[in-house]
Amino acid sequence: MFLTCEGTFGIVPATMDYNGEARPGDFHAGYQKIEGINLGYLQINGTQMFALAQVLSDLFKDIPRTTISKKMETLKIKSRRCDLQELRTLKAINSVPTRAVKCSLISKADLEALCTSCKSLSPRR
Repeated sequence: MFLTCEGTFGIVPATMDYNGEARPGDFHAGYQKIEGINLGYLQINGTQMFALAQVLSDLFKDIPRTTISKKMETLKIKSRRCDLQELRTLKAINSVPTRAVKCSLISKADLEALCTSCKSLSPRR
């Protein structure tokens, strides 16, 4: 991986299936500033996906996790579990702790909806 001038990492090679064809699995990694906080992301199939652990610990650190979970449920926000290659990449860009064994991802659109919904809950920055 390498850092480009756009602030994203290069393409992570697709994984190969048993008949030698590449599966869709190419993704980019990088950083984006949201609400003044630099969050790492993976761009998977054209969608920016953020590590829920980093979102909770950095962006919503002053809001109880149960409140965030209820907001996600109300907004019908679904997270998806990342695979091993994605987890390793998130660890490499320091978006999740190196000791993490699993990680959930949410899309940028869902994160923006969650931020909008939680604006009234967090103290002013």
